[in-house]
Amino acid sequence: MRKIEFFHHSIDDKDRERVTSVLKSIFLTTGKEVEEFEQKFSRYIGLRHTVGLTSCTAALHLSLIALGIGQGDEVITTPMSFCATANAVLHAGAKPIFVDVEEETGNVNASLIESAITERTRAIIPVHLYGQMCDMRTIHEIAQRYNLRIIEDAAHAIEASRDAVKVGQLSNSVCFSFYATKNITSGEGGALSANDESFAASIRMLRLHGINRDAADRYTGRYRHWDMSLLGWKYNMDNVQGALLIGQLERIEDLWKRRDMLWKTYEEELQSIKDVKPLKTVAHARHARHLFTILVPHRRRDALLWALQDRGIGVAVNYRPIHLLSYYRETFGYNEGAFPVAEEIGKSTISLPLYPSLEQKDIQYISKVLKEELSK
Repeated sequence: MRKIEFFHHSIDDKDRERVTSVLKSIFLTTGKEVEEFEQKFSRYIGLRHTVGLTSCTAALHLSLIALGIGQGDEVITTPMSFCATANAVLHAGAKPIFVDVEEETGNVNASLIESAITERTRAIIPVHLYGQMCDMRTIHEIAQRYNLRIIEDAAHAIEASRDAVKVGQLSNSVCFSFYATKNITSGEGGALSANDESFAASIRMLRLHGINRDAADRYTGRYRHWDMSLLGWKYNMDNVQGALLIGQLERIEDLWKRRDMLWKTYEEELQSIKDVKPLKTVAHARHARHLFTILVPHRRRDALLWALQDRGIGVAVNYRPIHLLSYYRETFGYNEGAFPVAEEIGKSTISLPLYPSLEQKDIQYISKVLKEELSK
């Protein structure tokens, strides 16, 4: 049977050679490869500072801590994301306040944010879902008016821009994921970028227990005593991850161009299938082309998922809305109907394979199977 994986990374032989070089060295933890990646990533994103971390979750968590957000505070975000977005808010001691999403994109509906602001609101976390950037100009204007912080969850959206603004340019912090299925990957891993030097310095300490020197600094040259001045965590990226990311970052534009071509192939192939609705790419925006997600009649969604898998096609659901997950239902008392647009997307969404080594004939086969299964 034909087999089309849901995802396949784009790691090449040079990436493997770079990692092998690190493994042959004696220094595997945070060091020169992480520093090189951070510098190159900052240049690509267009922000002054990048801090390599263990995950996007870590980046979100440390952003909240470094901005002084905690017990008793509220953070406005979206229910249509991976649970890590809201979990990070809870781990900081604050409460996530959900706002419903746009029907055409799945992104947080910026027009609903202001009505969710209370005297306890301290920050907004917009999530650039599937690679489509949120309306950051509107969100930034609201944050300025109410003196709120912005932490962008750009786990899906390294390459994205909208209305002449790139991710991170209108926020206090922007957080990235290098998880196994992301556009560039180190298996696990993440990063945070920002322009504020003192903020970035705090993050560097918080990622390593609150210690004022990382391992490379402590053990290169003559020994110097270290101190701990903050209560931190163990969230530092290691050299193996840094080495794996450097080469992929150098190819990131070529990888994006390939996914963009495949995306357009999907749009052409699926346009004649009545019950398949791809989410919209907004005008004046560059979509990162992370997840190609369609909406199908929700009563048929799960059966369609299984049919696609039975015919060798890898699929995923991104996402069931956070507020309907068991922990959030039981802890906060959420029920169906609280955020109807997010709930409808959560019941109807299917993510299809999208990665540079996918071939156009694979997309033609996927489209053919979708048409056949939906006609039954």
